[in-house]
Amino acid sequence: MNDEQKYDYNLSKSAMKNAYDPYSNFKVSAILTTKNGKKYSGVNIANQGIQSICAERVAFAKAISEGEKEFSKIMIIGGKNEHSLIECLPCGYCRQFMSEFVDNNFIIETVNNDDVKQYKIDQLLPYGFKL
Repeated sequence: MNDEQKYDYNLSKSAMKNAYDPYSNFKVSAILTTKNGKKYSGVNIANQGIQSICAERVAFAKAISEGEKEFSKIMIIGGKNEHSLIECLPCGYCRQFMSEFVDNNFIIETVNNDDVKQYKIDQLLPYGFKL
């Protein structure tokens, strides 16, 4: 991990404690970075119905509601707790949602223990819906 990845990883692990996951007991946290370097965190928020919201969309909603429009990357971590992380890729809904606000250079980082993998948005959403 490089220094920025370590920083995002530590931010994400800290934010992970705020996840609301009483049904799955699976916590997800995301750190979204704007092109000017500002960071926004998000965690998964579950409920008994189908209206749960993923960490990625929480981070984007926070940033966009603060006027941010340009994003460079997002780091996503997930697991039963901050000590047992597995690679956690964004769901299809989040991939399509993110594609609305990013360019093809946007990077999605995932963490499996201490191993960081990077993907471009078009690798994970090759045929996204665009008007």
